[in-house]
Amino acid sequence: SWALAAALALVALSLAAVHFSERPTEVYPVRFTVPPPGKVTFDWLDIPVVSPNGQRLAFTGMTPEGKRALWIRSMESLTNQPLPGTEDAAFPFWSPDGRFIGFFAEGKLKKIDVSGGPPQTLFDAPLGGGGSWNQDGIIVFNPVEGPLYRVSAAGGETKPLLELDKSRREVSHSWPSFLPDGRHFLYLARSADAGKTGIYLGSLDSKETRLLVNADSNAAYAPPGFLIFSRQEILLAQPFDVRKLQVIGEPFPIAESVGRMTFIPGAHFSVSENGVLAYRSGGTSNSQFAWYNRDGKRLGSVGEPGDYRQIVLSPDGKRLAIERPDPKVGTTDLWLLELESGIMSRLTFDPANDSDPVWSSDGRRLLFSSSRKKANDLYIKVIGGEEELLFESGEDKFAEEWSKDGSSILFISLNGKAFYRLPGPGGSPGERKPELLLRTEFDKDEPHISPDGRWIAYNSLESGRWEVYVASFPKFTEKRQVSNAGGCQPLWRKDGKELFYLGMDGKLMAVDVKAGAGFEAGAPKVLFQTPLRADPIQNQYDVTGDGQKFILGEPIEQEVKPIKVVLNWTAGLKR
Repeated sequence: SWALAAALALVALSLAAVHFSERPTEVYPVRFTVPPPGKVTFDWLDIPVVSPNGQRLAFTGMTPEGKRALWIRSMESLTNQPLPGTEDAAFPFWSPDGRFIGFFAEGKLKKIDVSGGPPQTLFDAPLGGGGSWNQDGIIVFNPVEGPLYRVSAAGGETKPLLELDKSRREVSHSWPSFLPDGRHFLYLARSADAGKTGIYLGSLDSKETRLLVNADSNAAYAPPGFLIFSRQEILLAQPFDVRKLQVIGEPFPIAESVGRMTFIPGAHFSVSENGVLAYRSGGTSNSQFAWYNRDGKRLGSVGEPGDYRQIVLSPDGKRLAIERPDPKVGTTDLWLLELESGIMSRLTFDPANDSDPVWSSDGRRLLFSSSRKKANDLYIKVIGGEEELLFESGEDKFAEEWSKDGSSILFISLNGKAFYRLPGPGGSPGERKPELLLRTEFDKDEPHISPDGRWIAYNSLESGRWEVYVASFPKFTEKRQVSNAGGCQPLWRKDGKELFYLGMDGKLMAVDVKAGAGFEAGAPKVLFQTPLRADPIQNQYDVTGDGQKFILGEPIEQEVKPIKVVLNWTAGLKR
């Protein structure tokens, strides 16, 4: 009837009014921070990585004992869970199902089940540069400063995936990141030509590669269609067509003051498949050079504060060689500080990493390592003059010591597992043959020959913590431990009658030495408490020849930056 029809029409209109008056629930970004657990600190190596489903966060951090380890945290929890067996872990990455984490540690590529169990070693990776894991169980990774490789997530044979493009003057590939199809991936290719450094597109099925974006950064794809990467300290999103594999339009900023790594360029960020973004601010740790006497009295500062590494005093005590990162590109160069005037000048300008300076005994030259070719090789720089290649090989080599008579050079290879000796300058690089002096399964570093050339001091992890040892040189017999509660960075007094080292608690220690045909060492004595956080693979201090003054790279107190997490990060984009 007409009445019934009218009633039904009113009901329909009412329902329509209700329906059209309802608006979709607005989605907003949710931001929170994750501080480091306990007394753990973050530094330039520590990248937060979100699981693919956005439910967990994995990160590395440095313990007060100087050991880096891996933690995970559920987004639903307020606690961080350490993963046992992940000491020395760096650059973690998730499996697609979120059950495993791949990481680099002790010169190996490893994986660990986050539900429990020990890590499994997959392959050698002396200097890892990131990894990515696809749905078919293929891991693409960078084992050294060369091209990318592939390996099964179950372990087994590894195969080169790409080659360095000589036409583009490429020096390294790093930070692979699979796209949703599991066959194509993003990666960073660094070139001696800065204009050709960028984020490239690669494939498991082809050797062909293509430049997507000029940026010296790691990159990741984020649904519904963005490439995320950084330029300097700004995190950018670039529209990306995932079907055509092409960038669209211009990038726009999504976060500022995002920390960057040095040595292996990249930014501290990651993104999940469902809109979770994690990043960390502040990637540098500034320090101030300062003189101290043996009683711990601060005698004054030198130069300006900055991000400095590997400080080495010249033989005459007038200059300081320094490894210093360039925050714009993330690589390191060598600088020289005149201690009397405070004037600092740059020594190396190559876009590769130049690191680990070692003085010649006359103070006219510096031995150093550089990644200008496939691996870190050894070079010599004349102060105010030219550079020359001393020795190259397929393995990474890090300069450590130059004998007083100039005839021998020591370097570390195999990710800190071996000490080698090499003839000094003279002849062609190809004629030099390294001599293996010591190789063990334990990490070791900072070898320094005694002034009389008969003994060598170094720090090793063989006891389970870093300690200082002295052995005969070059045979490494008659070894004895000289530190008694942890130690690193041993240095000899010029007359060989005293050995200094840094305790793992930051105390500067001294040991009286009687060295000749035999070696006798007294009990370690505390000179003073330094403000340093001991690092067994860095030179954080040096001492004058008479052992009366010490120069330190004092850390400038900075707040430890927490990890920042943004849920629904795309909801904050302007529509």
